[in-house]
Amino acid sequence: MRALVLADTHIRQGRNRRLPDVVYEELDRADVILHAGDFVEPELLDELRGFAPVHAVLGNNDHALVGRLPETDVMTLAGVPVAMVHDSGARIGRERRMARRFPGARVVVFGHSHAPENRAGLDGQLLFNPGSPTDRRAQPHHTYGVLELDGGEVISHTIVSVEPSRP
Repeated sequence: MRALVLADTHIRQGRNRRLPDVVYEELDRADVILHAGDFVEPELLDELRGFAPVHAVLGNNDHALVGRLPETDVMTLAGVPVAMVHDSGARIGRERRMARRFPGARVVVFGHSHAPENRAGLDGQLLFNPGSPTDRRAQPHHTYGVLELDGGEVISHTIVSVEPSRP
């Protein structure tokens, strides 16, 4: 199973901001889409649902999606327990917090910081923040993530750097 992992897209109608072309190419290949919050407006959520099943959580800027998205989500994809939350808190202590909050999760997907992260937490739990494909803030590149899952195993976990599409 190929999961396209997004967060912090911050798409606003009428601002000429869209996902980069390469992300649309990935959407065509995705079996499932994980979005760790901060869509900002619901139109992107609706658009993503046209490509593949979407699991998404509420971000701190998702005021228009309150009541439509949960604050956390836990699911099993290809036999792999996956948890999602927008804000995982400070980097210091994250491993312990995520292990306590999502004890059965093999992968914890989060966003909020716009800083990509792809590393082991406690007891082999994967901590995975795809960064942002549209709003890099202090990061050197726009990014998104791809998880390959099969037979209860994480086959690969990759952060991909992209340049934004030109309008």
